[in-house]
Amino acid sequence: MLKKTAALLEMIKFKHTVFALPFALLGAFLAERSIPPPQIFFWVIIAMIGARTAAMTFNRIADRRFDAANPRTKNRAIPAGTVSLKESWLLTAAASALFFFACAMLNPLCLAIAPFALALTFFYSLTKRFTWLCHVVLGVALAFSPLGGWAAAAGSLSGYPWALSLGVLFWVSGFDIIYASQDADFDRQAGLHSMPAKLGRKNAFRLAILFHVFAFLLFTLTGWLQGLNFVYHIGIALTGAALFYQHLIVNPRDLSRIEMSFFVMNGFIALTLFIAACISLFMES
Repeated sequence: MLKKTAALLEMIKFKHTVFALPFALLGAFLAERSIPPPQIFFWVIIAMIGARTAAMTFNRIADRRFDAANPRTKNRAIPAGTVSLKESWLLTAAASALFFFACAMLNPLCLAIAPFALALTFFYSLTKRFTWLCHVVLGVALAFSPLGGWAAAAGSLSGYPWALSLGVLFWVSGFDIIYASQDADFDRQAGLHSMPAKLGRKNAFRLAILFHVFAFLLFTLTGWLQGLNFVYHIGIALTGAALFYQHLIVNPRDLSRIEMSFFVMNGFIALTLFIAACISLFMES
């Protein structure tokens, strides 16, 4: 049982939940201008776990044939036989149900948004078959994270800082372009679409840099719109440094440190912005 659980968690890269969860909680904290009530805090976390688990499992199901043919991904759980297709579908259904239940426990607005948010994450898994804008679709999907957190705490979208969701959109799109560079050659051979496959790694990296500049500016604008103090701007400076370092250690000619770029730096960015914003809010209360 423990071995199977470990295989499922590895299949969906559960540890990568750290990318989206801080932004969902940040949305709730900004709506409350403080720590949300315990029940909101709890159900936001449960909703994010359910949504991401469902989305990642569906992605593995949809890509199983391509994963089996790709030398980089052939050892993933489904093509390797560690997790069966039936188990994967059951996990997708259970995680989706958990997500909808958590949204229902929050408020009617969250429940109304839920089908669109989950459908978009499922849709992303199919986009590489017909458009190289798939990275932007993923960015839009994850941009629902802070919006959902705000809706959970406020019960409406009135006053929501849309710059925050746009910042998440460009940040996610940028790092997904970098990550997809690993499979540029395979994608071209398999008839799949991505920016590295369409534009070449060098031009794709340039676009990722531009996206990350936009993300940095939008995160900065969020702090200004929300009246966050100097602590948040220290977090913004650290975020800028992390984005710069991410592009420093990975380039089109050397992808050897892409795991550090993808997981460590992006996890650092999400947590840094969340913690800096929380400290700023606590200082004003």
